[in-house]
Amino acid sequence: MGKVAAKIKVMPDSPEIDLDALQERLESTLPEGAKINGVEREEVAFGLVALYPTVIVPDGAGGTEAVEESFTDVEGVESVGVENVGRI
Repeated sequence: MGKVAAKIKVMPDSPEIDLDALQERLESTLPEGAKINGVEREEVAFGLVALYPTVIVPDGAGGTEAVEESFTDVEGVESVGVENVGRI
């Protein structure tokens, strides 16, 4: 079974949020078998910065769905969306 790399856009619910703490909370909620392989930050508007973690997951049923669901439940996250997916 191969692996999939997915770049996921995570929008915080406020420009005042501590992005380092949010990134730690995201990492701590990853489902078994998934890992973060780097995080980019991009200013969206008016001081709001989106996180773009690249998540490596096993290539199987459900794909990135479990990661998306776990990120959505993290305190301080407004929205989660997959930006790019590819096999590695």
